[in-house]
Amino acid sequence: MPSPLHIGLRQWIWRAFARSALIPLLLVETVLIAVYLLSNGAIRDAQIDHLREVALFDLQASARQESRSIDQQLAQIGSLTELFRNLTARALLEPSATPLAPPMLATTPDGVRYSPEDRGGSAVFYANSTPLERQDLDKVARMGSLDPLMKELQQRNPLVASLYFNSWDNYNHIYPWFLTPEQYPHDMLIPHYNFYYLADARHNPGRGMVWTDVYLDPAGHGWLMSAIAPVYRGDFLEGVVGLDITVGTLLEQIGRLAVPWNGYAVLVSDDLNIMALPEPGEADFGLDELTSHAYHEAVRRELFKPEDFNLSRRPDTAGLAAAVAGQPEGMLTVEFGGRPKLVAWSRIAQTGWHLLTVVDETTVFAETNTLAGHYERIGYLMIAGLLVFYLAFFTYMWLRALHLSERLLRPIDGISRMMEAIGRGNWRPARVTSRIAELDAMAGHAEQMGRQLEQSEQQRQRTQEHLELVLDSATESLWELDRRTRQISLRGRFCERFGLPAGPFDHEAFMAHVHPDDAPRVETGFRLIDGEQGLCEAEFRFRDSRGSYHWLLCRGRVVGRDPATGQAVLLAGTHVDIDALKRTEADLRLAIGEAQAASQVKSRFISSISHELRTPLNAIYGFAQLLRLEHDARGEAQDVEYLEQILVASRHLNQLVDDVLDWANIQAAKPSLELQSVEVARLMGECAKLVRLEVETQGLRLALDLSGADLQVRADPRRLRQVLLNLLSNAIKYNRPAGWIAMSCQVTADHARLIVEDGGPGIDKPSQAQLFEPFQRLGRENSAIQGCGLGLSLCRQFASMMGGSMGMSSEPGIGSRFWIELPLVQDEADA
Repeated sequence: MPSPLHIGLRQWIWRAFARSALIPLLLVETVLIAVYLLSNGAIRDAQIDHLREVALFDLQASARQESRSIDQQLAQIGSLTELFRNLTARALLEPSATPLAPPMLATTPDGVRYSPEDRGGSAVFYANSTPLERQDLDKVARMGSLDPLMKELQQRNPLVASLYFNSWDNYNHIYPWFLTPEQYPHDMLIPHYNFYYLADARHNPGRGMVWTDVYLDPAGHGWLMSAIAPVYRGDFLEGVVGLDITVGTLLEQIGRLAVPWNGYAVLVSDDLNIMALPEPGEADFGLDELTSHAYHEAVRRELFKPEDFNLSRRPDTAGLAAAVAGQPEGMLTVEFGGRPKLVAWSRIAQTGWHLLTVVDETTVFAETNTLAGHYERIGYLMIAGLLVFYLAFFTYMWLRALHLSERLLRPIDGISRMMEAIGRGNWRPARVTSRIAELDAMAGHAEQMGRQLEQSEQQRQRTQEHLELVLDSATESLWELDRRTRQISLRGRFCERFGLPAGPFDHEAFMAHVHPDDAPRVETGFRLIDGEQGLCEAEFRFRDSRGSYHWLLCRGRVVGRDPATGQAVLLAGTHVDIDALKRTEADLRLAIGEAQAASQVKSRFISSISHELRTPLNAIYGFAQLLRLEHDARGEAQDVEYLEQILVASRHLNQLVDDVLDWANIQAAKPSLELQSVEVARLMGECAKLVRLEVETQGLRLALDLSGADLQVRADPRRLRQVLLNLLSNAIKYNRPAGWIAMSCQVTADHARLIVEDGGPGIDKPSQAQLFEPFQRLGRENSAIQGCGLGLSLCRQFASMMGGSMGMSSEPGIGSRFWIELPLVQDEADA
């Protein structure tokens, strides 16, 4: 309890501040801030609220009006599509009054029929996926009668880029003309593209006109969408007609829309994909409108706009996407790049698309922001006044602080001297007194802290004694070595167990009990303790009083150094009994040796059996060939069939023996491979030639892509050829009737991937994990397909030994894809 002469430090300072500065400061700041907030904030908020209402109304009206304009134009496209469909159906299905002569067409060496030059009409393309003898030239002649109509429709509507008719048998009739074989793949399957299948019975049961999503046109028009309609012969889908609208044309159309406040419009599909994005919107959405692309991908597969063009899959437009999907029209504020934008949308009834109008909110509120800036300058003047006031105030406070510091310095210095005395070990220094209650209490706390530290030091000494007791019970011994006197002291059970004296004794006497083979290692550990870490550790055998040796682990560190030289003079550490651990380690090493010996015996047995089997197999195979030649000469058909079965079985057994022998060699010891530079294209071509006859015999198609003709990989040629032939053999065996096989190569940063694909039945996910296990055939063991399940396992082993890897992917009902990935041979310049 402080005496009446003492006052609190906080109270003493508060009285001085209140009398000199606090009350005037609060009055000035309150008046200035109130004027600023009331004038600037009220006017700005009122104008922004008014302008926001006007902007929202005008922007929504603009979106609604422009969406109706686009809806009318798309409706015209839809009507033209229906007209073109009806006239196409009449030309194809109604009998002709006079026979129509087919147009002048050319044929490529691979069986594609096409129009070779521009005669002012359409282009004709008949893919070789329909053989020449099955191509309908009457259909081509009938469609040629519609060329004037297609030309007229394309020239009269600026949105229409092209018109086309696609038939079920891969026939394409398109205006304007272009050289189709240079753009289309020769084996094009037209029903697999969205501009065909979206009009079939499953996707369009009503048989009306439908719109496609934005896709990359295989004909080379870039990114476009199509209005398509089916042409039926009864219930049979004869084909699909379509009118193309390019994204570039849409961008020109949208760019001419009158959006207030220098805004722009964006066309979005019903599934929230950006179909047309003008140049002003590219910076806001962080996208570049796709107006060109590499068409070699589009002619092989469908290419749609990337996921970045979907509003719902972008974090910054996810809220906008949810609002557009939930309401046919509306308004929302969205931030693009930290800038607020007003976005209004309206639904286009013809297609279900949405037209978004986007305006920069800062443009709408530019005038209001100018006025607010004027008031901000007024605020800055007020702040400048406050700064001048604070400068004078702080000058006054600095003078006051000098006076206060003189009155506080004396008791604080006294407390500091008390703390220094406590730090030197004087737990009870002379106490300092002060008229300030807090400083007086602080001096009392310092005095109390000294007494507590005194008690803590006593407790620490007792704890150290307990710790030494625990160490004595947890280890064989605690030791200390004085390197100046060469005396070692031991504590714990060590002395009693090994018959050593309890007091200090010579280090040489201690080393006499160390096994002679381990003594150098122990001495080396003690010498290395002078290093940077100051640690040592050694395992050694130590003789007890009966002459038996036991394994000990010695750990130690430096606990004292010579101040003059810095050399270690006092070492300390522990001895731990590891005898049981060493015995266990020896037993484990013996067990591992026995297991390795058993594995080598197994591998030698398999290798020996494989060699013994090969000798009689070669004899059976050779005599069967001789008998086959003899019976071929005599024409005995039944005997020839029996001999053919013997030959097939012999070849199969010989292959099994080769696989088992390779597997046994790998298990026994990895065979040495001759790694060298291998030309990928040459090796793939050789493998394709070796299996070409078998592929044709099975009625399959083999496609070879040698685009990486100049690639070289680091591999063993014989083993790499064995891997590729195994993959090709599996693709032939596990395929469909009239199926396909493809070989290709892909290049990553520093690896090449050699790929073998097939159109077989595929492999389900649960079975894929077992595919590379040895002797695993996934339930085909009892089938007529030959094999023992070692091929893929051997392939993966060879890939690993060549510094590469193997992998696969498969989908049931579609096919499988296997690959081997190997490091590329770097050029000397790169190296």
